[in-house]
Amino acid sequence: MFDTMTVTKAAAGFLGAFLVLLLAKWAAEGIYHTGGHGEASYVIEMEDEGATEEVVQVSFEELMASADVGKGAKVFKKCQACHKIEEGANATGPSLYGVVGRTVASIDGFGYTGAMVDHGGDWTPEALDAYLTKPSAVVPGTAMSFAGLKKQQDRVNVIAYLDSLDD
Repeated sequence: MFDTMTVTKAAAGFLGAFLVLLLAKWAAEGIYHTGGHGEASYVIEMEDEGATEEVVQVSFEELMASADVGKGAKVFKKCQACHKIEEGANATGPSLYGVVGRTVASIDGFGYTGAMVDHGGDWTPEALDAYLTKPSAVVPGTAMSFAGLKKQQDRVNVIAYLDSLDD
């Protein structure tokens, strides 16, 4: 029924495919190796059960006073994909020139969402800090899909940078 040559060809095809699979697996493990790479770069320290730590509350005004405009310019690079800092230069988002102290949704010619228009108020440093933490939480329905800046010092630095632009 089957001669030796047919069986040999079938076995060679099967074993050849198996060999290619093993070589691909070996290459993938070499490329995508997830083993340890030495010392951990971020270590979470746990406090002792009996130890208590005093939390020092720093006021927002003190944070703003210690803000670094240069660091704010670096953090602002995350915003540059959608916002411009030149006066009147709108992009996906409105121009942020003079935003600190400006009325919310007040740039003429920019198509704000209804949620942003209804939000109202002014972009005070405190309001910007809250908004930049998580825009969708402060203005539900905003078109700004940015997740937010989690570090308060980053937010304060960006606000100081934006405030320095129109001086």
